[in-house]
Amino acid sequence: MSRNNNSIDEAVTRNLERYFRDLEGARPQAVYDMVIQAVERPMLEVVMRQAQGNQLRASAMLGINRNTLRKKLINHGLLGQ
Repeated sequence: MSRNNNSIDEAVTRNLERYFRDLEGARPQAVYDMVIQAVERPMLEVVMRQAQGNQLRASAMLGINRNTLRKKLINHGLLGQ
């Protein structure tokens, strides 16, 4: 995958740079958790649509265990319990 202005990593970089600029001297906190939360939910939504709701297929696409996927779906309110 080539790096260009439309790549995911470039989008994350631009947004993080904006985040730090907008802090205006305030101390950043929990940046890792903030980014993971911001990225994980939409990623799960898109992958689940691509997998047509099939958790086994989605877990294979993501490269994670199906039980891990299920836990993440529940944590993000994307799966009825």
